[in-house]
Amino acid sequence: MYTLGINAAFHDPSACIVRDGQLLAAAEEERFTHVKHGKRPIPFTAYELPFHAIDYCLKIAGIHLCDVDRIAYSFNPEKLLRPHVKDGHVPLPLHPGNGDSQKKDGYCDWDPLFLTFIVNAPGQLADGFPHHLQERFSGAGAHPEKWHFVEHHIAHAASAFLPSPFDHAAVLTIDGRGEKATTSYHLGEGASLRLLGEVDMPHSLGLLYEEVTAWLGFLHSSDEYKVMALASYGRPLYSDVFRSMIHVRENGQYAIDDHDLEILFGPARKRGAALTQVHFDIARSLQAVLEETVLQLVDWLHAATGEENVCLAGGVALNCVLNAAIRDRGPFRRIWVQPAAGDAGTALGAALWVDARERPDAKRHFRMDHAYWGPAYDDEEIERFLQRSKLSYRRMKDIPGETAALLAQDKVIGWYQGRMEFGPRALGGRSILASPINPEMQARLNEIKDREDFRPVAPVVPEEEAAEWFENAGASPFMLFVHQVRPDKSDRIPAVRHVDGTARIQTVTRDQHREYYDLLQAFKKLTGVPVLVNTSFNTRGEPIVCTPRDAIECFWTSPFDALVINSFLLEKQCQ
Repeated sequence: MYTLGINAAFHDPSACIVRDGQLLAAAEEERFTHVKHGKRPIPFTAYELPFHAIDYCLKIAGIHLCDVDRIAYSFNPEKLLRPHVKDGHVPLPLHPGNGDSQKKDGYCDWDPLFLTFIVNAPGQLADGFPHHLQERFSGAGAHPEKWHFVEHHIAHAASAFLPSPFDHAAVLTIDGRGEKATTSYHLGEGASLRLLGEVDMPHSLGLLYEEVTAWLGFLHSSDEYKVMALASYGRPLYSDVFRSMIHVRENGQYAIDDHDLEILFGPARKRGAALTQVHFDIARSLQAVLEETVLQLVDWLHAATGEENVCLAGGVALNCVLNAAIRDRGPFRRIWVQPAAGDAGTALGAALWVDARERPDAKRHFRMDHAYWGPAYDDEEIERFLQRSKLSYRRMKDIPGETAALLAQDKVIGWYQGRMEFGPRALGGRSILASPINPEMQARLNEIKDREDFRPVAPVVPEEEAAEWFENAGASPFMLFVHQVRPDKSDRIPAVRHVDGTARIQTVTRDQHREYYDLLQAFKKLTGVPVLVNTSFNTRGEPIVCTPRDAIECFWTSPFDALVINSFLLEKQCQ
């Protein structure tokens, strides 16, 4: 049975294809359209299905849309509309503005265009596709009987538990909001999830973090990771302000008081304005209280389930400092976080959930031990493009060895190998790599990518050597936890050591990514250091590169030194 998973409700539209419980392909729409997070500035184009990602998934499966047995959509409009249906009539919702408003006068306040889009999604999929994608869409029909609208937080929970390495586990999801829920608790067993409780709007830790992100002059709902990095430079002087507005109650519930950040902290920082110590301190205080609050929720969930394992998803689960706090200070022995923990991952969760419900003999056999589910291009395709582009290049005989030699010379390398990653992290498929030995490399990379100077860069290390370089490090293939750099190693890899002494590590095995692993070993042979800097292959405002054209355009318009694209090397000094 083929199940197509779709996320297109809030942001990060994505698609995946699952065959009998096994993931075949998954990708975010932004990688094909270059519209980062899928957020278009024009309201009437803001809501659209991830047609390009769907087309890619169908291509990998070798099928057409009409061959799909089930379509799983990670939002259920019925949960919003049902309470407001009177005599068969649904009152028009009010416009929610930025999407964070609440009910008014007893009516659902969602943008009517938003709800209309979701309700009519089957028709959109049948005849709203771009003309150039008609090969796999044309003639498919709407087939509304195939559609399953999955509640947003069930999709998050399923994305966390069903691909996890655990047969049973507690499941925690925290994000800005779903239909109503902002936090949910489940018990996962086998292929099932049992709801233990949820927190509903307007009480949302995710939206509070977004609100402070916006007050700090960043983009809400996409720049929260900048606040997490900024927090390391601050002091928790304002923690009591945040503690006073958050009230943790029984049964995993919490409430957040109404508040006005400008009354509490003064005028918001204008985007691009200088950052002051006050900004650092507010970021640190927010992060500290988020950790304290979530640890209380985790304690309740552990007591309620008696489980040793916990799975996490939702946008808040991309906060790797919080994840490390749960790992180190929480009651669970093992923790697994969905690598596409944000809304993109709900396409996978919805598909796996519907697959498990609809297949009578459904058994869990898929375990997500890597994130390489996107497009790949072979040498023949890439060389044809290089020849058409009339670019100078050469084929490498020893890809790991020759690349490691360039990195040992402090060259910054675009690294394009194998399938693209699913989720927000570049993990060696579409990465920019550099040596961690030069302490100036972090600043250089931030300048190359036009990033704020306070943002750290992350290390990648072979899994079996991680504990020698980072305290208490084990398998961490998705770059979702921080570890302290070992004191005796910090001077050897200063570029990846954040101001607080931590690093957000990625571990890799040869089974997960052979070329990437072999490169680390080759770099170790030259330098004695089995660690590289890994940051995403993109520039400011652009999503991670997807196609060979994307990679080459990014390379030639950015000040890094070389591009290793499959077997081929391009160097700027050769031109």
